[in-house]
Amino acid sequence: MPYRTIIEPFKIHSVQHIDMPAAEDREAALQRAGYNLFGLHADEVIIDLLTDSGTGSMSAAQWGAMMIGDESYAGSRSYERLRGVVEGLTGMPEVIPTHQGRASERILFSIVAQPGMVVPNNTHFDTTRANVEFQGAEARDLVIAEGRDPSADHPFKGNMDIGALRETISEVGKDRIPLVMVTVTNNSGGGQPVSLENLREVRAVCDEYDIPFYLDACRFAENAWFIKTREDGYSEHSPRQIAQEMFALADGITFSAKKDGLANIGGLLVMRDAEVAAQCRNLLILTEGFPTYGGLAGRDLEAIAVGLDEVLEEGYLQYRIRSTEYLAEKCRDAGVPIVWPAGGHAVYLDAKELLPQIPQSEYPAQSLAVELYRDGGVRGVEIGSVMFGTVHEDGTEDPAQMELVRLAIPRRTYTQSHVDYVAEVVLSVAARASSLTGYRIVEQASWLRHFTARFAPIAG
Repeated sequence: MPYRTIIEPFKIHSVQHIDMPAAEDREAALQRAGYNLFGLHADEVIIDLLTDSGTGSMSAAQWGAMMIGDESYAGSRSYERLRGVVEGLTGMPEVIPTHQGRASERILFSIVAQPGMVVPNNTHFDTTRANVEFQGAEARDLVIAEGRDPSADHPFKGNMDIGALRETISEVGKDRIPLVMVTVTNNSGGGQPVSLENLREVRAVCDEYDIPFYLDACRFAENAWFIKTREDGYSEHSPRQIAQEMFALADGITFSAKKDGLANIGGLLVMRDAEVAAQCRNLLILTEGFPTYGGLAGRDLEAIAVGLDEVLEEGYLQYRIRSTEYLAEKCRDAGVPIVWPAGGHAVYLDAKELLPQIPQSEYPAQSLAVELYRDGGVRGVEIGSVMFGTVHEDGTEDPAQMELVRLAIPRRTYTQSHVDYVAEVVLSVAARASSLTGYRIVEQASWLRHFTARFAPIAG
């Protein structure tokens, strides 16, 4: 059978209007927002690729399930339904709902992390890093060398460096490591997958030193699809079987249901250790809500329960990964430097390579992100030294290893023509990349500064 276009495995049931702000309106919006794309109003954006977190479209089945949401404060039927789905998927009995993934991280690290401790990860995402460091611990990234090279062609660039993990344990001592975490897929490293072989190796090291092993499982289904299509011996396995094998290797997970839960809000903290879970629930009650709703409405719990089944459908995953790859190929084939192979949820543009005239101290990825919006109303996000640079007390900074702009594709939201438009904008900006100049920060917060910082352009 000849190759055919992989079409969206759904019909459009309802639509939402997209505003088309003119170039002069976009320029005014940039100035008002201090050149921070987080400060833009949604109706000032044409194609919004800021994040894939909570921005996707829910299915008719999810909307239908929300109508039977049980809003009981304690003992909600909707919680019991979600708990059954999660336990069946992960094999873990302690299921704690939260309002989103960062709440799960905050609760977990508030319980297990202390000053002077070290938390190894392949690559911490921004909120994960902040929640580790807020407790006075060190968030240490141990991704393999290929994962730090945007152009390196490796099927599992999200893998953890096992040698570096052993060296870290030897250096700091196992008692200073509350847990080892692996992010699947590796968001900050370009949405790159982690192999089952690597997860088994991490598990073996954790067993050797008696250290708990957790997954940041926000995009577990996308990671399972990459394993199915790239790792030897798994082509005949279903995504659900692969996901269950992944979870069987872990002691617990943090999870944002706004990603592979296919929901607009929600998170989970799931584990095997009943004693740690009891401590987490005590903190949950203090800040999130009763353990059977965790800051969510019953209707949200129902939507997540359905989403966790839908996200593992092969037709959906094939379309999802191909959509991202399609945009990546258009950029790469036109000579635009990107992280390759394509990640699961986003295309990452390599601003350091595209804009060599802008030093990292002037935030080339921020410059590129601003220009994509200025050119065509496309909102992405900087994943570089604004987000991950290290700021010292004297005001100096150590830059991030990579300067990327992430174009995160919301699930089941945009069509191929939208993606074609994004590619046209990227190519338009790339054609005049040498004319772009940098930015300086004029206002910033102490934590997660990229959300609220204000910038000023540096004259060329």
